[in-house]
Amino acid sequence: MVRRLEFPARQRPRVVIVGGGFGGLNAAKVLGGAPVDVALFDRTNYHLFQPLLYQVATAALSPAEIAEPIRRILSRHRNIRVYLNGVRAVDVERRLVAHEGGEAGYDYLVVATGATHSYFGREEWAAHAPGLKTIDDAVEIRRRVLLSYEEAEQEADAEARRAKLTFVVVGAGPTGVELAGALQEIAARTIPRDFRNIDTSTARVVLLEGAARVLPGMDPVLSARARRDLERLGVEVRTGAVVTGVEAGGVRIGDQFLLAENVLWAAGVQASPLGRSLGVQLDRRGRVPVGPDLSLPGHPEVFVIGDLAKIPDPRYPDGLPGVAQVAIQGGRHVARIIAREVGGDARGGARPAFRYRDKGTLATIGRNRAVAEIGRLRLAGWPAWVLWGLVHILFLISFRAKVAVMWDWLWNYVFYAKGARLITGSPRLKVKRVLREEEVAALDARDSSAGP
Repeated sequence: MVRRLEFPARQRPRVVIVGGGFGGLNAAKVLGGAPVDVALFDRTNYHLFQPLLYQVATAALSPAEIAEPIRRILSRHRNIRVYLNGVRAVDVERRLVAHEGGEAGYDYLVVATGATHSYFGREEWAAHAPGLKTIDDAVEIRRRVLLSYEEAEQEADAEARRAKLTFVVVGAGPTGVELAGALQEIAARTIPRDFRNIDTSTARVVLLEGAARVLPGMDPVLSARARRDLERLGVEVRTGAVVTGVEAGGVRIGDQFLLAENVLWAAGVQASPLGRSLGVQLDRRGRVPVGPDLSLPGHPEVFVIGDLAKIPDPRYPDGLPGVAQVAIQGGRHVARIIAREVGGDARGGARPAFRYRDKGTLATIGRNRAVAEIGRLRLAGWPAWVLWGLVHILFLISFRAKVAVMWDWLWNYVFYAKGARLITGSPRLKVKRVLREEEVAALDARDSSAGP
């Protein structure tokens, strides 16, 4: 029998928020203390600061430094309840959400379930090219990258060793650029002294982009600067490179096969499948078209925000971009509408349209290297890198996280040390042919003769 979720007995409007990301969390915070009862549903018990997820994947930060329990964040708001349940579907006619524990009724609904990786209809690629959207994704990428170095250390076959030391990043948006730069710095600066049989600085990092330039959403001048900085680091950048296949052991670019044990996916996103249950025509990326106030057409009590929404804006023909600031501002906007309406101030029924304030785009490439586009301001190099760090520290959710991340960054900067180089799970090395004792001895002799 399906169980209904019971709200408090007092007769107050019920607001259900689905998703504890940037949009859902900011909506909940604005509604804290408002004359409503709020239920927030999420599949995880924490809010994740996704812009720094790549640093978990590249061992610069630990997961706990960029995640905070949702209950802790909202604990002072007594009108908010948090439920560790994923939502499967929404019945907009009956005003019900079906979640893993039953059903919940609502007077207002805020859907903020975000997006996931898109493999453009080739889901079989996912097993060989993990994306980067969750902590589990980041830990898995970290595990694969670090295992490759361990396997290469014991690998006697030259071709197999080269494949293990080749890292391919597909997609040169901000995530792909940041990931490629970090992987190159690990190989060249962080771990060369940790291994005896291999020279990690010879590792090959390849960044593939189907468009004509990296960071295609940014100013062309900054895009060119980013490419130059990546290549100076040692990253091999290929634009106009369309991936036609991903399989065990490599990636296919047109008719060429590139041998690589590590292929990482940063090429595209697809909106959360929850949008399919809302009864509207979705766009090609699975996004839900919304009105100027971010409500679902025909259902003013339902709001869709963040990456799941296709938000109209004359400045963006394809809708607003899927970035954190759009979700944050959208969450606050719909929460203010709800708070005003339940407070009896509907101003004749007219709702304000959502107006996105673009606070700029930043991407870091590596140590002292970044690009920033803020309005008409264009920055590159060290000033952009400092600004990138300050902005990300500012938006971390808790003081504890700000201090922890600043300390780790300082340590990494001074000592070139990434302290989160942990291989989790039950690692099993895959080596084609293990180095024999005499081969190891020959390598030791070579190193001794080379001197310190």
